[in-house]
Amino acid sequence: MLQLPLLLLIFVVPLAWGDTAHRYDAENGQDINELCAGCHGEFGEGGSDGEYPRLAGLPADFIARQLHLFRDRQRPNLAMIEYIDERQMPDPDIQDISRYLAGIRLRTKLPPANESDPGFDAYARLLEAKQVMQIPRAEGDQERGGKLYRKECASCHGKLGEGDRQEAVPMLTGQYTDYLWRQVHKYREGVRIHDPEAPEDRLLLEFNDDELQDIFAYLSILDD
Repeated sequence: MLQLPLLLLIFVVPLAWGDTAHRYDAENGQDINELCAGCHGEFGEGGSDGEYPRLAGLPADFIARQLHLFRDRQRPNLAMIEYIDERQMPDPDIQDISRYLAGIRLRTKLPPANESDPGFDAYARLLEAKQVMQIPRAEGDQERGGKLYRKECASCHGKLGEGDRQEAVPMLTGQYTDYLWRQVHKYREGVRIHDPEAPEDRLLLEFNDDELQDIFAYLSILDD
């Protein structure tokens, strides 16, 4: 769950894409997020069943890298062009919004509450409800998908699809299935690069659609 008092602290972090240090400004990150929220949601939860991906909780360095790829036109995305040029999104702003989104925690269910309690806060409960996100279950063979995932994907994306913050590997659990499918198609077509460290990255080409559907079915239950 998003903790605003914690996020309003100031941290000193190294720039992911430069040699100088940048002092993290969480208030600036929050201000920038007001613009991002038009598509990606107030809490980075994404929306429209995966038309806009979830950003909350992704590794800050991963978010920053994607923003730089958008800005440098190395990752085509018409919707992002007007927001991501050097003037509107300089490096410090990229760092601030990346850290801000990375710090948001979304629940998968609401904690119990007693509405008849005199201390019950309906507005606070509404805010909590906005920060709950659970991906609908995808069709497919979850057991088979789990075996494939553990064999081919878990070493990078984590045993439970949680990603790796240190290595800037994104989570897959809690991400929209339709969005994951769109990215697979882009990887297969060479529009996106799955692994920048691999000269010939053919991993996603080695799966057929049924296998990927089973993997996504497995991922869709991991946040239950």
